[in-house]
Amino acid sequence: MAGKTTELKLDIEQIGAVSAILAQPVDARACYVLAHGAGAGMRHAFMDKVASGLADRGVATFRFNFPYMEEKKGRPDQPAVAHAAIRAAVAEAARLCPGVTLIAGGKSFGGRMTSQAQSKAPLPGVKGLAFLGFPLHADKKPSSERAAHLADIAIPMLFLQGTRDGLADLGYLRPVIAALGSKATLHEVEGGDHSFAVLKKSGRTNEEALTNVLDTLAAWIIAFPKGQAA
Repeated sequence: MAGKTTELKLDIEQIGAVSAILAQPVDARACYVLAHGAGAGMRHAFMDKVASGLADRGVATFRFNFPYMEEKKGRPDQPAVAHAAIRAAVAEAARLCPGVTLIAGGKSFGGRMTSQAQSKAPLPGVKGLAFLGFPLHADKKPSSERAAHLADIAIPMLFLQGTRDGLADLGYLRPVIAALGSKATLHEVEGGDHSFAVLKKSGRTNEEALTNVLDTLAAWIIAFPKGQAA
C-alpha cells in the first residue's frame, strides 16, 4: 500500500479515549469510517484485510475500538455509548481527511450502531452508509425488527451480505431493502457466511469472495462525487 498508517487516540466526549487507526493511501478519494463487530476489535484479521484492500483501491479507512473493546469487557456498549463513539470517529476522520467523500458503517454490530446513530441525527459530512454483514436478527432467529430505523435514513446505503449469513435471512432482508427504495442497494455474496467465508465446494476461496466484496464496496464509494456533504 502506498500511503501511510497512523495509530492515534480518539477522544469520546464524557466517555474517554480509545485506540484508532487511520490507513490513508496517497490521493485517497474517500474515507470509510469502519466500526468493528461485537466480538472482535479493530485489529481483527478481517478488519485488517478490509482496510488494506480498500487502501489498495484508493479508499482510506478510519478504524477505532468501541469503549468496551478498549477496556476488554465482554459485553458490548449500550447504544448511546456506541453512537457517541461513532460520532467522535466521524468527526476525527473528517478532520484528518479534509475534502474527501466520507462514508460510515462497518462490520455487523458496528454497522448497525452506525445506522442507528444516523437515524437519530445525521452524522455530519457522511454521504452514505456501507454495511459488511448487517445483523438483521439474532443467529438463525429470522425477523426484521432491527431494520425499523432504516426508514428514517435519507442517504444511500449499501448492504453487502452473504447468502449463508445466519444473522440476515435474505427472505427477510430483501423485502426490507426493497421497501427502502432507490436509497438502498443489496450486493449478495453467493455462499458467503456472516464474514463472507465460503464453502470449499463453492469453487471459490475466501480470498476471492472478499475480493468481490471489496471491489463492490470501493466502486460504490468512489462513485460518489468527491468532497464531503454539507
